[in-house]
Amino acid sequence: MQENRPNIIQTVREYSQRLFRFIRSRVSTDEDAEDILQDVWYQFSNTAETEVINQVSGWLHRVARNKITDRYRKRRESSIEDLNFEDEDGDALFLDFLMADDDDPELAFMRQLFWEQLEEALNELPENQRDIFVKNELEGITFQQIAEETGENIKTLISRKGYAVKHLRNRLAVIYQEYLD
Repeated sequence: MQENRPNIIQTVREYSQRLFRFIRSRVSTDEDAEDILQDVWYQFSNTAETEVINQVSGWLHRVARNKITDRYRKRRESSIEDLNFEDEDGDALFLDFLMADDDDPELAFMRQLFWEQLEEALNELPENQRDIFVKNELEGITFQQIAEETGENIKTLISRKGYAVKHLRNRLAVIYQEYLD
């Protein structure tokens, strides 16, 4: 049985360059392609029954496509940090504004308005979307910890948070624009 199992080193040598080119043609940087390729090889090396992989090339390309898709989904996944913007010097402004503790009454009013609108917008969300957003963004709990606590799939949690962020971004766009003006 062991003799039927593909040699991992031989497989890496045989498919690395081709697989890298395949991945690189679908991502924006060499670093992203290398990361994805490493994930593919990691998954291949951890596949307990590689002997059941009839078409190694097809399997590797399918895994690579899935990893590329996952990477794009993660990039689309948004967070409250996406509301931030930088000045000419590269200094973050919006989040600093929200967290600042100064005595400017106009800024204090804008901050209060933002937090009130955020709370109102959060209350408009379905409970499962609101909970994941609050736990992950405001309480700093990781998706892994939430998944372990709730028994939910991590991808489900990421999806719910994505819907929440989309709603919040649309809902809070007016305040963001007022701050910019």
